Amino acid sequence: MQSPAVKTYIGIGSNLADPKQQVIDVLPHLNQISQTRLLEHSSLYQSAAVSEIEQEDYINAVACLETQLTPEQLLLELQAIEYAFYRQRSDELKWAPRTMDLDIILYGNLRQRDSHLSIPHDQLQNRLFVLQPLQEIAGDLYLPGLGSLSYMIQHAPSLRIEKLA
Repeated sequence: MQSPAVKTYIGIGSNLADPKQQVIDVLPHLNQISQTRLLEHSSLYQSAAVSEIEQEDYINAVACLETQLTPEQLLLELQAIEYAFYRQRSDELKWAPRTMDLDIILYGNLRQRDSHLSIPHDQLQNRLFVLQPLQEIAGDLYLPGLGSLSYMIQHAPSLRIEKLA
């Protein structure tokens, strides 16, 4: 029996190797994930990096997918796409520059916390570069335990962010 489709939101970010093009180029890959369909995506946003490591600005967006995959299956698919975009992972440098970063931000109404996956994303309320594009395509969602997107945007740490044309 096939699982019902779940609406999920994916954060997209890049700050290496022509990041604007990287974010644009990843969108068709999201639509090619098995049992998954890309419904829409936000505009692109440029923001300062959130890191102690000196690095270039990020280009960010949020995509809305409809998927029948479990969160764990979807995470593996997203990691495979990151790898195809030459993502390098380092335990020592958690917030290092990257060619592609794909994060499950929301997965339906699921709340999950384990060693591999936190849904909603555990830093959502601190990430204006995710909250603004998410609100652009999802409206003013209310997230139990966190509040509305408007509330989270008003209370998120200040960050230089610009919506790109």
